Formats: sequence, structure tokens, C-alpha cells
Amino acid sequence: MIASSAKNLLNNVHASVVFGRRVKVLSSSLAAAIPTGGTVLDLGCGDGQVAVGLMAQRPDLKVEGVDVMERLVTHIPVTVYDGKTLPFADDSFDYVTIVDVLHHCDDPAAVLTEAARVARLGVVIKDHLREGFLAGPTLRLMDWVGNRGHDVRLPYNYLNNAQWTAAFKQAGLKKTSWRDALGLYSTPLNWFFERKLHFVTLLQNAN
Repeated sequence: MIASSAKNLLNNVHASVVFGRRVKVLSSSLAAAIPTGGTVLDLGCGDGQVAVGLMAQRPDLKVEGVDVMERLVTHIPVTVYDGKTLPFADDSFDYVTIVDVLHHCDDPAAVLTEAARVARLGVVIKDHLREGFLAGPTLRLMDWVGNRGHDVRLPYNYLNNAQWTAAFKQAGLKKTSWRDALGLYSTPLNWFFERKLHFVTLLQNAN
């Protein structure tokens, strides 16, 4: 366990160095990846700041969230769910976004399958790619700094290319766009923490 003062310090450092830029970059990346207007479910939405940024750039999108826990302060409507079955009917939304959530899950393909069920037009993922020199340890460090202060579960379940491809196939989805140069970090942090460790992809029904 980390003491409260240490958590606060960790959160403050992350917020000042990374978080503000991250929200802006992720909002822009999602806005570029979603091809049409419509309704969006932000799966694992947290406090909803990325969703608010997305709607600011894309007024043609209406976003609501779902998460396993509701934070004290949220910026969008949030439905709490059990982490397994989304409490929505098939094709309830045009799109589902999943931002830095799947590597916190024991079975990412199962979560993807549920997302595909409720998404009519597509699923947009931002996550990590465990490929390249010291990719695993680097991702673990980033994850710990960004999430340990919030008591987020950290199984460090990062997938490589082959594993992502298998997960997409299991969920009945195919990759229709992929971008792995997001600009999440400024120089020199990007030399260590950017590389091709992050991606945004649009997935659509494979059938």
C-alpha cells in the first residue's frame, strides 16, 4: 500500500507532466478515428474528461459513460456495471470507445465482444502495444505512475501484435484504421514512452 501523501504526490506529478496533454491528444485522436456522428458509449470512462474533450471537437457526437465504479465527480452521465455484461441492448450505440482500459482486464477479448455487441457501427480502442525494446517494463512504469495513486487495478496485461489480432478476431471485429504516432508526450519523454507503444484503432464488424 502507498501512503496517502505519496499517492497525492504521485497524482500531482502525473497531472502536471502528463495528464493535461494526454486528455487533449486522446480527444483529438478519437475525434479523428470516429468516421461519422452519432451516439458513443465510453467504456471505462473514468471521470469523463476525455469524453468531454471529444464532444468539444465533435459536436455531432453524444457520449455517455459506463464503468465498474463511479467517481465522486464525473463530467458525463455514467452507468455502473459489473465489468462483464454491459447493461444495454444490442446496437444501443453507434460507437463504443475504450481508452486505456483493456490492459487492466484479465480477458480483453471478452470485454471487446461486449463492446461489439452494443456498437452498431464500430469500436474505437486506445491501448498499448507490447512490441520493441523493453516494451513491457516501460509500459509497467507508465501504468504505475498514471494509475497507482488512484488505486486502479494493475494486472499489466499488455498484448503484442499477434495477441491483439486474435482478440479482434474472437470479438468478430476487423481493423479498419490504425494509428501509432499519437504525440502523447513532449520531447524528451517521447523518446522513451512514445515510440510505437500506443495506438488508436477503429474496429468494425468482420462479417
